[in-house]
Amino acid sequence: MSLLEALFLGLIQGLTEFLPISSSAHLRIVGEFLPSATDPGATFTAITQIGTELAVLLYFWKDITRIIGRWFRSFGPRGGSHSEGGERGIPRDDPDVRMGWLIIIGTVPIVLVGYFAQEYIRSSFRSLWIVAIVLIVFGILLGLADWLGRRTRELNDLTYPHGLAYGAAQMLALIPGVSRSGATTTMGLALGYTRPAAARYAFLLAIPAVFGSGLYELVTAIREPGSSPFSGLEIAAATVVAFGVGLAVIAGLMAYISKRSFLPFVIYRLLLGGTLIVLLSTGVLDPL
Repeated sequence: MSLLEALFLGLIQGLTEFLPISSSAHLRIVGEFLPSATDPGATFTAITQIGTELAVLLYFWKDITRIIGRWFRSFGPRGGSHSEGGERGIPRDDPDVRMGWLIIIGTVPIVLVGYFAQEYIRSSFRSLWIVAIVLIVFGILLGLADWLGRRTRELNDLTYPHGLAYGAAQMLALIPGVSRSGATTTMGLALGYTRPAAARYAFLLAIPAVFGSGLYELVTAIREPGSSPFSGLEIAAATVVAFGVGLAVIAGLMAYISKRSFLPFVIYRLLLGGTLIVLLSTGVLDPL
């Protein structure tokens, strides 16, 4: 595969990572239509996601540094009190401290399944038939959650059981077509959170999981150069592109969902999944 193909896939990664339409599915599908007609693979996908997560770090930098700082200070001498805390410690019921724990708790499911299901993530889960089906199924679920959800809860209302439920939804995103942001946002909407609140926690929750997966795949690519059809330079270039495009997309999405519904994304998922089924049924695409 060529540098131009890698750059184009990096563009696709940046455009689709934060939208509830599955970036991994798009990379899987688009790869079939490039001159090389090759699946970019789980390694390329995971490493380029580091670029889009760097965009999340930059966009939410103030929130992230505040959460991390206050979470660590909660272990100080006065961390267990209900006072203001000060420099020596932060109350453990502080919203930022709770958010730190919620991100940790919500990350556990995807870490466990991601580690023990590596064989399926790299092979069976990447079948285009599975991609097509989950695009449609989770598109319908997103539409129902957006339509029926109460949208009354804000981020400070997030409970530990709800955080774990978000984590279970994120775990499903290991299957291309589900969409990490789509699955977690769907769960948030189903639990009654507002669209911005559901999306905001979804983005924060993805940070440790995506960086962990990306760094793991980066080490794998260094140890096993043949694990990806792209060279290290090509993957690095694609990651840079994904970062720049992703930063623009995340800002636009947060502005969009504060006023509008997810219906356009639901329709897009249904159309893409349906088209993919037609292409597979007629033999235009090889499911494997």
